[in-house]
Amino acid sequence: MVKKYFGTDGIRGAINSKNINGDMFFKFGLASGRYFRSQKKKKQTAIIAKDTRLSGYTLEPALVSGLTSAGMHVYTLGPIPTNGLAMLTKVMKANMGIMITASHNPHYDNGLKLFGPNGMKLSDKIEKKIENLIDKKIEENLSNPENLGRVKRLESGTKDYVKILKKNFIKEFNLRGLRIVIDCANGAGYKAGPQLLRSLGAKVIAIGVNPNGLNINKYCGSTFPNKIRNAVKKHKAHIGISLDGDADRIIMCDEESNIIDGDQIIAALATRWKNKKMLKGGVVGTLMSNYGLEKFLKYQKIKFIRAMVGDKYVKEKMQKKNFNLGGEQSGHIILGKFATTGDGLLVALEVLFAIRKGMKASNFFNKFKKIPQILKNIEVKDRSIINNFEVKKSIKIAEKLMRGQGRILVRKSGTESKIRVMGESENKKLLNYCINFISKKIK
Repeated sequence: MVKKYFGTDGIRGAINSKNINGDMFFKFGLASGRYFRSQKKKKQTAIIAKDTRLSGYTLEPALVSGLTSAGMHVYTLGPIPTNGLAMLTKVMKANMGIMITASHNPHYDNGLKLFGPNGMKLSDKIEKKIENLIDKKIEENLSNPENLGRVKRLESGTKDYVKILKKNFIKEFNLRGLRIVIDCANGAGYKAGPQLLRSLGAKVIAIGVNPNGLNINKYCGSTFPNKIRNAVKKHKAHIGISLDGDADRIIMCDEESNIIDGDQIIAALATRWKNKKMLKGGVVGTLMSNYGLEKFLKYQKIKFIRAMVGDKYVKEKMQKKNFNLGGEQSGHIILGKFATTGDGLLVALEVLFAIRKGMKASNFFNKFKKIPQILKNIEVKDRSIINNFEVKKSIKIAEKLMRGQGRILVRKSGTESKIRVMGESENKKLLNYCINFISKKIK
């Protein structure tokens, strides 16, 4: 399904560009408000949260204006993690939730993630319907004057979210005796992350907790894991936690300063859940999941299936197959028993619960050997270059060379103006050759 505004994870782009500006955010608010207003509820409500980008102060009022013009009553939460918004949308029985964020992207990008009343990200079908409303004349979506929405600020969002997270675990659960480094990427989790861990008794070394609107994800967070690696080593911590700008991703670090990616976290949790008889069905990964993970799960007799890249598609596949664990190498991990979308802090709690009685993080995570993987992100002006004859030809040649020795995956990024070229093989020389061969044709 071809979509005009929505990508793999909402709407995203450079601030003050064609789609990411006050005018368009008014239209997004108006259209989504109009769509969800059709639900037969006594009170039409929408909840808005955001990360810490400076541009959020520009875009939020425009979004609120659109929603209230559609007849939606709006609650604004300020900066809280994406899954905090999803959870509160469901708890508060709102029609919809909107997160203003560009996730792991730099500060000069921004965007939206939309959630339905069940706390789930919207399907491609619903996104398409909202797109059709965006392109209608504004006056067709406007509410009558007497039905305009009201706006209220909720100051308890972080506190309520932390409470919900803790309720998923036994009352006696505590982290006393654990020294934890957490990097909040100067993003949406900068309050909730340290607050949560300290409330459970951990000694917390918090970094990336001084947002200024421009430093979100800047040399910190899940895309710069060396930050926690160095901090774990310096403070002799038991474990490190690294979030992204909206805290729906997590990358971890064990006490030996080894970086632990999403695939490794999934392997450890899948094993634990299987042993505890908590695993339902199997595991959903993505096209980017390391082949080593697939082999390991097969050896463990755990079903493994791949979805398209994007935690929305992972969740859809989990629902379809009735699985309760899935995620991405990038750190989007969905614990289906507790959440509808990725949540770095929730995943961190699940890991910490497993090692709370003295288990070393290195022992918990050491599950499988990764197949050498190379990922190149190539900046492009137009992502449709992937359909260029020479590019397609180079992919076919590389796939032929790799046959029986590994795999090649070339895809458009759903969130950035990039083409991602990924390959896996034990034959590193061949792998490098194939990746470079394709990359030269894209440039």
